[in-house]
Amino acid sequence: MKEHQSRYHLSPERQLTQEERSLIWKKPRSHKESEQERRISEEIARNWNRGEMKIANILLEGDAGSGKTQLAKALSANFGLPYTKVTCFADMDKSDIIGAILPVLNSERLEELEPNDQAALKALYEGDSFQSAASILADVLKLTSEEAAWKLKQLLKLAVEHADGENVEYRFYPSEIVRAYQHGYLLEIQEPNVIRDAAVLMALNSALELDGSINLPTEVIHRHPDFIVVITTNRSYAGARPLNEALRDRIQHAEKMDLPSKAVMIERAIAKTGYQNEQVLDVLAEIIMTLDIAARANAIKGVAGMRSFFYWTDAVAAGTPVKASLYHKVIYKITTDSEEIKLLEEALNRHGLLESLEQLEKLLKKNEKLMISN
Repeated sequence: MKEHQSRYHLSPERQLTQEERSLIWKKPRSHKESEQERRISEEIARNWNRGEMKIANILLEGDAGSGKTQLAKALSANFGLPYTKVTCFADMDKSDIIGAILPVLNSERLEELEPNDQAALKALYEGDSFQSAASILADVLKLTSEEAAWKLKQLLKLAVEHADGENVEYRFYPSEIVRAYQHGYLLEIQEPNVIRDAAVLMALNSALELDGSINLPTEVIHRHPDFIVVITTNRSYAGARPLNEALRDRIQHAEKMDLPSKAVMIERAIAKTGYQNEQVLDVLAEIIMTLDIAARANAIKGVAGMRSFFYWTDAVAAGTPVKASLYHKVIYKITTDSEEIKLLEEALNRHGLLESLEQLEKLLKKNEKLMISN
C-alpha cells in the first residue's frame, strides 16, 4: 500500500512495513508548524537528491522545553519516516552505539537465574530485529535508556557465565542507532555532548558521514539513503561540556532553539489546553519569558520553557490560584534554592509582573463570583 504523501516526502516509492508506519509521528491537532520546522523541511527536500550537498544531519540546540524533540517528531511526520530516539549518557560505550552479542541459554540454564533476569533474557530471545536490545529491556523492565544499557551489560556477563562449557548459539542484537541507520529512519540523538569516551564519539562521527558505514561483528552496514539524524542538545551552561567539534562538523543544518514569540506561545497554549483567556495568557507568557532570561543571566541551571507554560496554563484553567501555581509549575522546576528564587522574584518585581499577577488573581476571583451568582 502506498503511503500518504505530504509535500515533503523524500522517497515516494518507498514501501514501509506496518510496524514502520506505526513509528511515523502523527501530528496532534494542537501542533503548530514553526518557522524552524518549515525551514528545515524545505532545505532537506530541496537538497535531497543533490549528492554531496544532501542535508541529512541536523542540529537543534537550545534550552530545555524549547521544542527540540517536538520538532524532530514533526520532521518524521513531514518526511514520512519512522521516528526513533537514543538518549545519550556519560558512560556510553561502543556496544551502545553498535549493539551486543548475547549467548542464547537453554531453558535449564535460564532456570538458574533470578526471575527478573530470566524475564529479561526471554524477552530478548523472543524479540526480533524490529526493536533494539536496549529498547526491549526498557519496555519489559520499565527502565530508562541508561538503566537498560547497564542491564544489557549485566545480562551479557550473566549469560556468558552460565553458558560456560556449552556449545552455545550466539545472537547479535543491534542498537537503536544501527536499526535506524540500516533501515532508513529518522533518529533523534539526545545530548551526545554528555558522552565521555572519545572512542564512542569517533564511532558516532564515522557513522554520520553521508557515505558512512558501521562495522558490526556480523557484517559491515552502509548508511541507508533515507537515514536522517537530528541531534538535540541543551544550550551549554557554565561548566557544561560543549558539543564535540568533529560531530558539529558533520552537521549540514543547525537551528538555535529559543522560546517562540509571545503570540506563538499563546496560540500554542490555547491549542494545547483549550484555555482561551488571552489576557491571562499574556501575563503568564510574559512571566515565562522574563524568568527564562533571568535564569540564564544568573547562571541558574533550570529553565522556564513551553512545557512549564502549558502546565501552568492548565492549572490556572482548572481554577488553581495563579500565584501559587507559578511556584509549583514554573519556579520550583527551575530551582528550589532560596537565593536563586530571590533572584527570579526580583526580576519579576523589576518588571512589575508579580503585581500584574496579583491583579490577575483578583480579576479571576471576581469573574468566578459573577459566574456563581449568575
